[in-house]
Amino acid sequence: MNGVLDIVLRLVIVFVAFLVLPLLVGQAEHKVMAHMQGRLGPMHAGGFHGWAQLVADGVKFAQKEDVVPADADRRIFQLAPAVALLPYLLVLVVIPVGPGGSAVGQSVDAGLFYVLAVLGVGVLGSLMAGWASANKYSLLGGLRTAAQLLAYELPMLLAAASVAMAAGTVSLPGLLDAFHWWWVPWQIVGGAVFFVSGLAELQRPPFDMPVADSEIIFGAYTEYTGLRFALFLLAEYAGIVVLSGLTAVLFLGGWHGPSGADGLGWVWTLLKTAVLAFVVIWLRVSYPRLREDQLQKLAWTVLIPLALAQIALTGVVKVVIS
Repeated sequence: MNGVLDIVLRLVIVFVAFLVLPLLVGQAEHKVMAHMQGRLGPMHAGGFHGWAQLVADGVKFAQKEDVVPADADRRIFQLAPAVALLPYLLVLVVIPVGPGGSAVGQSVDAGLFYVLAVLGVGVLGSLMAGWASANKYSLLGGLRTAAQLLAYELPMLLAAASVAMAAGTVSLPGLLDAFHWWWVPWQIVGGAVFFVSGLAELQRPPFDMPVADSEIIFGAYTEYTGLRFALFLLAEYAGIVVLSGLTAVLFLGGWHGPSGADGLGWVWTLLKTAVLAFVVIWLRVSYPRLREDQLQKLAWTVLIPLALAQIALTGVVKVVIS
């Protein structure tokens, strides 16, 4: 009975984090972008610095009419937001936050395989939305999403494989148990490849061609309104949390701080995740959208060769130290 209660408590904590952390990232994006671009933005909702603006936006979405185009595939159209959102919740369950089994939602022996497989499902939400909307702009956005998925899934997998090779395990807690700080310099290229590929998978700027408002209105999400559109936005911010958390765990030592792993290791995990989430926001403000040919060229001629070189370097280091 105690085991069941322990599992339920962990899942409740993960679910609360899944609802709260993306909202914090969304609020940070609003305010960070406002300061970086020299504009105030909304400052009244909730009082101090407009802290409740995102909550007000959620209430606004909830009040909007839920419209389904007459020619749309209704069932697929309605299911797409859930398909886009649910994988990030499933991944968040297995990300280790601190040392010991009590600081993780659920430990999975093949955690890295599980994470990479589930993350690939999330992109299907955009594909389903684009195809089912009966809108040429939505379909074009869905096709661009498919092209990005094919191009950036491979370097992301190769970069993650380098870490698994170095640690000798695909368990996420096992990766952190085997972590050494001297890994960071020679795994930094793989970390950059993983992070950039994750941005493309999330369709975040400068990889936001599938939702380019100036070209195809809003891509696969053009026909969505109300709560269904809000779910797509929540999926985007949840994806930022998951990508930042995974990058911190795989390449930056997760709960390991300057003094090693201790009872406050979860603070280091959250701090590293927050810093990487800020980098995601900074990139949106600082860099223009790539062209489609530039996106494909970056993946096939830069990221994949770098990921392969990282694996080769990892193999050499493993042979030397063994």
